[in-house]
Amino acid sequence: MRFKHYLIFTIVLTFYKIDAQTRAKGLEEKVQQLTDLTAKKSIISLNYNRFKDYVKAPPRDYSFVVMFTAMAPSRRCAICQHVYDEFLVVANSFRFSQIYNNKLFFGMVDFDEGSDIFQMLRLNTAPVIMHFPAKGKPKPADSMDFERAGIHAEAIAKWIQDRTDVQIRVFRPPNYSGAVAVATLFALVAGFLYLRRNNLEFLYNKQMWAGAALMFCFTMVSGQMWNQIRGPPFYHRSKNGPVYINGGSHGQFVLESYIVAALNCSVVVGMIAMIEAAGGVKNPDVVRSQVDGKKRRFQSVVGLILVCVFFSLLLSVFRAKTQGYPYSFLFK
Repeated sequence: MRFKHYLIFTIVLTFYKIDAQTRAKGLEEKVQQLTDLTAKKSIISLNYNRFKDYVKAPPRDYSFVVMFTAMAPSRRCAICQHVYDEFLVVANSFRFSQIYNNKLFFGMVDFDEGSDIFQMLRLNTAPVIMHFPAKGKPKPADSMDFERAGIHAEAIAKWIQDRTDVQIRVFRPPNYSGAVAVATLFALVAGFLYLRRNNLEFLYNKQMWAGAALMFCFTMVSGQMWNQIRGPPFYHRSKNGPVYINGGSHGQFVLESYIVAALNCSVVVGMIAMIEAAGGVKNPDVVRSQVDGKKRRFQSVVGLILVCVFFSLLLSVFRAKTQGYPYSFLFK
């Protein structure tokens, strides 16, 4: 009887050992295949079979960060390309860093190549970045919240660190376009000043410097610096037509910054018109003697209309981007 129990125990132990060896060998092969794929491209393109074998099916001792997107032009997902570019920066930063190992891999599922994966995960939007842990199923926190964290590479790397404890230092490829533009502008200005070296009285023109200062303020207030940092799309195409104003407070379109700059400029022009109609601020008596009363009244009315109308439009843009803001003026 004891011999029988010993025989059964030996058989079970043998099968368990064989199964463990088989699973270890299968895991080793999967990791090696993923490592080879990553060596060719930092982000592994996943179809249904690859997703099922590498991401869902055990055994796994590695984490997988997958971006679900819709890159085809017919899908009209303007933000998808931008998020993919930032995701690629993070994947490349990890791939070519000293902390690179085979415990973390990056993948991408495009809707046109993996719609069945979208259905399996019940995803109906794009882009989405999900973390699939080495053990267990993804939790709600394993889906990145773009509205709260942002969509730039640094935010993605920070979110990955929170999920995997892998600290990725983001390295962006060098971009010399800004330096070239500044150098070109400096050369043009230097050349112009050299040609006008015998007549530089225009440098003391107060109106010219005031206009330049206003243009600089309009550029900064409208969000041009944000555009340079984030690189948003010019505008967004939706099923209902083009969208020029981003509906969230954490993003904007390039055309939106131009619209905000034009609205601010119109408000300032209205204020200047009313100040000039009132006679200026230095010597109002002299100005009033030179300007006809009717002309001044017309100018003040036009200035008031410009301020009211364009400030109302500016407030409407702010209301559209800040949900729940209660105040409005002239326009909703």
